[in-house]
Amino acid sequence: MSKTQSASAHQARILALPAILDLKAATPLASELLARRGEELSADASAVQRLGGQCLQVLLSAIMTWRADELPFAVVNASPDFIEGLRRLGIAPHAFIDEELSQ
Repeated sequence: MSKTQSASAHQARILALPAILDLKAATPLASELLARRGEELSADASAVQRLGGQCLQVLLSAIMTWRADELPFAVVNASPDFIEGLRRLGIAPHAFIDEELSQ
């Protein structure tokens, strides 16, 4: 595999989360995650400015689905707004975010 193909394969395993994760974003997010089921995946939360309950439910479902499939799934590069959204919705950030992959 060439270096370019290797980089593309690595990029394919990263899902950049949108800035606004609200009700309107929940269905597209669920569809994107379902399309990537069966592969290792990292959800990059660096651009997230707002996290709503529906998208949190989608992400929690993805975590459980990947765990059941015995595949890695991680939320990485969490923005301060994403972390605050987790706290506001009652989720401990350290339980949700893969700190090792965020560095």
